[in-house]
Amino acid sequence: MIQDLIARQGNWLFRWRSYILLGFAPLFLLAMSRPEAVEAHFGATADTLYELGCVILAFIGLGIRAFTIGYVPAGTSGRNTKNQLASVLNTMGLYSLTRNPLYFGNAVIYMAVALFLQNLSLALIMVLFLALYLERIIATEERFLAQKFGQAYLDWTSKVPVFFPRLTGWQRPDLDFSVRNVLRREYSGFLAIIATFFVLDQAREFLTENPQRFDTLWLSGLAIGAVVYVVLRSLKKHTHLLDVEGR
Repeated sequence: MIQDLIARQGNWLFRWRSYILLGFAPLFLLAMSRPEAVEAHFGATADTLYELGCVILAFIGLGIRAFTIGYVPAGTSGRNTKNQLASVLNTMGLYSLTRNPLYFGNAVIYMAVALFLQNLSLALIMVLFLALYLERIIATEERFLAQKFGQAYLDWTSKVPVFFPRLTGWQRPDLDFSVRNVLRREYSGFLAIIATFFVLDQAREFLTENPQRFDTLWLSGLAIGAVVYVVLRSLKKHTHLLDVEGR
């Protein structure tokens, strides 16, 4: 049955979702080998502002993830990849506006990366890919949650949209916002965004303009991201400073 096929595809995508963008490498390479369209038509200043806007958009996506993670209790919204896990049904905070705030944040980040390369075809392919990818992975999770939480889950789905957030209906979470929980769980995403934009920008520069050295601004950003990553990872692995009870 088509539902079983979607479920199998969704399980596979769920397991490998952390590496899903790597499949776009050939398309990214092709887009990077072409001159920057914004700079060609509107000048270097407009190109810089456009790229800055894409970076900001990616961090908005990370901010959506962080705002979600800051309120969630333990046993929900994890980074598990092998199996579906959920000890409680989370319907508060951003989950009162959309059933999938983390995937929505991810989609914003993915689109920011695609738009950064200034290739309309690549951006459209990313939109189509996200539609198919998210449809399958969300359908798989919904099957699991419906079986686990029954009517409570069905009541929630009848009121809250599956992906794009509604503008009303916010329900304040029972837990306070935890900055430590965000730092403990999202530090890798912070570095991944910086590293991705660094690689894309510098690779495009070397492919199209052949500069003799790396851009110091991008190098500084990458160094800051790496330091933040190492510090937070060390705190997580070797101390209890980022541990929060019930998170």
